[in-house]
Amino acid sequence: MTTSIGIVFLAALVTAIATGLGALPFLFIKQMSRRWLGVSNGIAAGLMLGASHALIIEGSAIHAPWTVAGLVIGALLVAASFHLLQGRSDLHVGELRGAGASKAALIVAVMTLHSMAEGIGVGVSFGGDEELATFVTGAIAVHNIPGRPGD
Repeated sequence: MTTSIGIVFLAALVTAIATGLGALPFLFIKQMSRRWLGVSNGIAAGLMLGASHALIIEGSAIHAPWTVAGLVIGALLVAASFHLLQGRSDLHVGELRGAGASKAALIVAVMTLHSMAEGIGVGVSFGGDEELATFVTGAIAVHNIPGRPGD
C-alpha cells in the first residue's frame, strides 16, 4: 500500500482530536457510574491490545529481531523512567513538591512516550495493508477518548 505522508498525518491527527472530542460528553455528564467506567476502560484496553497484537504480528513478519528489539527497548524506557523518578524529593513541578512532583513528572514523561508510540504505531500501520492501517488508527482514536474527566 502506498500512502502519502499527508494521509498518515491526517490519520494521526484524528487520533489526537479524539482525545478532545471525547471529553465533550462530560460537559453534560458530571459523574460516570463505576460500571460504565469499567465497560469503557475494557473497550479501550481491548482495542489497544488488538492494535498492539496486530502491529507485533506485522512487524514480526517483516523483521522479527527488530520487532523484539523495539518491544524490549520500549519496556526498558518505561522501567527507566519509573526508576529515575522514584523517590526523588528534590523535584518540583509548579506548586508540587516531593512525591507529588515525582508522580506528575512520571505522568508527563510516560504520556509523552505513550503519545510518541501511538504516532509511530499509526505511521507503521500504514506500511502494511489498508485494513491494518484503518484498524490501528481507529483503535488508537477510540482509546484516546477519555473515560472520565481527568483521564
